[in-house]
Amino acid sequence: MSQEQATVAEEEYLQIIFWLQEAGLPMTGANVARAMQVSAPTVHEMIGRLEADGYITRAANKAIVFTDSGREHAENIVRRHRLIERFLTDVFDIPWDQVHEEAEKLEHWMSPTVEERMLKAIGDADTCPHGHPIFTHKRLPGVPLADVEVGAKVRVLRFENEAEDLLHYLMDSGLTPGLEGTLARSDDEVVVIESGGREYTVTHSVAQTVSVEADPSPPPRAVLPEQLVLAKEHWGR
Repeated sequence: MSQEQATVAEEEYLQIIFWLQEAGLPMTGANVARAMQVSAPTVHEMIGRLEADGYITRAANKAIVFTDSGREHAENIVRRHRLIERFLTDVFDIPWDQVHEEAEKLEHWMSPTVEERMLKAIGDADTCPHGHPIFTHKRLPGVPLADVEVGAKVRVLRFENEAEDLLHYLMDSGLTPGLEGTLARSDDEVVVIESGGREYTVTHSVAQTVSVEADPSPPPRAVLPEQLVLAKEHWGR
């Protein structure tokens, strides 16, 4: 039987495991350690706790699998995190490159009453300011901007890695979820040109972490880039 309420530490791990699942990355202890930048023994200990508390099971190949309880807890914490980000951006007018860490501090303590009021306050918004769906079943499939061919039409869906330093870079670039344009590229940079002629430029490495709808669309990747799980100071999701 799982605990009625996960601990803060367990919620952090459930959240990152859920993010790995959304991003299409293998749900393994090794990827959890890479994403959170913690040691393998630390991850092994926490995965054992999550399994004992009924939130996950482990397959014969050591892959992590959510139980029904674990998935529910993970979806709840992810929803609260993204809702807080949207609320802080839309209602408190905090720039979207600054709300991820704030949401990290608040997400574990939100009551159902506060969550309901926040949902009312954000109106029709259904994603966080970085493009991730607040209700996870509404996630749209996307491809990495870095994979799109020159001349393709693109619409930015979301930023897959929400590490703070990366969000600052994306804010400075002007790129934002919902932006539409045509792809152009120089040797080491990816450029999106809007219909009015304005250009938005990011490095090829950063473009690996930006999901877009594209026409024509590139084939799906067999292996996802390390940029999705590595950050200087904190993991993204």
